[in-house]
Amino acid sequence: MNASTSNSDDRRGFLRRSILTGGSMGLGTTAFASMLAQMQNSATAASTPGDGLHFPARAKHVIFLFMAGAPSQIDLFDDKPDLEKQFGKPLPPSVSNGQRVTAMTKGKEQIVAPSMFKFAPQGESGITMSELLPHLSTVADDLCIIKTLNTDAINHDPAKTLMCTGSQIPGKASLGSWLSYGLGRMNENLPDFVVMNSAFWTGGTGNVQALYSRLWGSGFLPSKHQGVSFQPSGDPVLFLSNPAGVTRSSRQKMLELVTEMNQQHLGEVGDPEIQTTISQQEMAFRMQTSVPELTDLSGEPEHILAQYGPEVHKSGSFARNCLLARRMVERGVRFIQLFHRGWDHHVGLPKKLQGQAYDVDQACAGLISDLKQRGLLDETLIVFGGEFGRTTFCQGKLTPTDYGRDHHPRCFSVWMAGGGIKGGMTYGQTDEFSYNIVENPVHIRDFNATLLHQLGIDHRRLTFSFRGLDQRLTGVEESHVIKDILA
Repeated sequence: MNASTSNSDDRRGFLRRSILTGGSMGLGTTAFASMLAQMQNSATAASTPGDGLHFPARAKHVIFLFMAGAPSQIDLFDDKPDLEKQFGKPLPPSVSNGQRVTAMTKGKEQIVAPSMFKFAPQGESGITMSELLPHLSTVADDLCIIKTLNTDAINHDPAKTLMCTGSQIPGKASLGSWLSYGLGRMNENLPDFVVMNSAFWTGGTGNVQALYSRLWGSGFLPSKHQGVSFQPSGDPVLFLSNPAGVTRSSRQKMLELVTEMNQQHLGEVGDPEIQTTISQQEMAFRMQTSVPELTDLSGEPEHILAQYGPEVHKSGSFARNCLLARRMVERGVRFIQLFHRGWDHHVGLPKKLQGQAYDVDQACAGLISDLKQRGLLDETLIVFGGEFGRTTFCQGKLTPTDYGRDHHPRCFSVWMAGGGIKGGMTYGQTDEFSYNIVENPVHIRDFNATLLHQLGIDHRRLTFSFRGLDQRLTGVEESHVIKDILA
C-alpha cells in the first residue's frame, strides 16, 4: 500500500469518526430536548391538577362500557323494517360501491340478512329498540343513540386501539389517561382511571380477541396517568395485600425508606418517572384501605342489587362491575372503563347475541337508574359501544333464524346517557341497508371531541409535546363537537 492510499484511508476514517461523533451529540441533544419537554409537561400537569378546564364542565365522570368484538347495530339499535323484502337477495352493487371488506368475505357474494329480532318504539320519545333490550328500553328517554359513528379500521385490534386512544397506531395515550393528565385526581386514595374486564360472557368463547393493556395505557404521557386494572378475584389490585409476616406499620416504614431513597435519586437525575414511582407507591399504600371498602358490597340494599340483575352476585360479571362503577363515581374516580368481550359474531349471531344482551341489558339499565336516583347521572357520562359495526350481508349459513355478520366500519351505533347529553333522541341516519351514512356522520375524532367537551376540555388545547409534535387525542385532522346532542 503506498503513502497516498494510506493517507486517504486515514482521512476517510477521521471523517467517519467526526460524523458519528457529531451525529451522536446531535441525537443526544434532540433526545434531551424531548425529555426536557416531557419533564416540563409533567411538572405543569402535576402543579396544576384540575386547572385544565377550558369552559364549564357538564360532566365530572365517565363510565365507558366497551363491547369488545363489535355489537350488531342492525340487530340492536338501527331498525330497518323494509329489509325483510330483501332477504336472501344480493346486496346491490350501488350500495356496497366497491368499498373494502375483510379477507373473510372478499370475493364472496354478499347476501342480505335482515334482523330476525323485532323492534318497537320505547318511552315517551318513541326511540325504536330491539326486543333483545327489554330493560334498557325502560330508560330509553335517558339515551342518545348515535347511529352514524364510523371508523378508519376494519380489523379488531387497530379498531379497538383507535376507539380507545384516537389512533390505530399502538403507543398513543388512552382517553382515560388524557383525562387524568388534563383534569387531575378527584380522590387521593383511589386511582383516577380504573379498568375492569368481565371475567365471563354468554355469547360464546370461540372467537374472542385479547385485550391489551395499551388500550388503557398512558403512551407518551407520564405513566402515573395509565389505567389501573382491577381483578375479578383475589386482591382487586395485584399485590394489594401485605405478604405473610408484614404488618401495615412495617410496610409503612419500608415505604418511607424507599421514598427517601427515591427522592435522593430524583434530585440526582431529575427523571420525572421517579416522582411517578413515589406517588404510585404512596397511592398503593393508601389503596390497602380504600379499595377493600370500595369493593365490599355487603352494605348494598337488596333492592339496589336487584336493579342490576341476578348476575351481580357473581364476581367478575359485567353486572357486578357496573355496580362497582357506580360506587367509584360516588368516591370520585374520574374515568371507569368496563370491557365486555364476546361480540364478534361471524356465524350463529342470533343465539350468541341473545346471550350477550342478557349479560348487559339489565345491568346497563340498572346503572342508569341507580345513578339517576342518587342525583349522579347529570354529572356522569355513560358511553356504550364497540369498535365498529356489522354488515347487513350474511356470513356463514343463512336462514330466517340463523346468520352471521362481518366487520363493518362504515356505520355503527353507540349510545350515551347523562353528563349533559340530550336523552330520548337518535342522531344520524343510515341508508335502508344500514350500510352507508346518509345524514350526520360522526367520526371517532368527533366523538372524542364531544366527550372532552362535556368534561370542560377543548380538544384542540389539550396537548402534550412528544417527538416534535403537540400530540392530541383527536390528532391533527379536523374534529367537531356534536352540538346537536348537547342538552
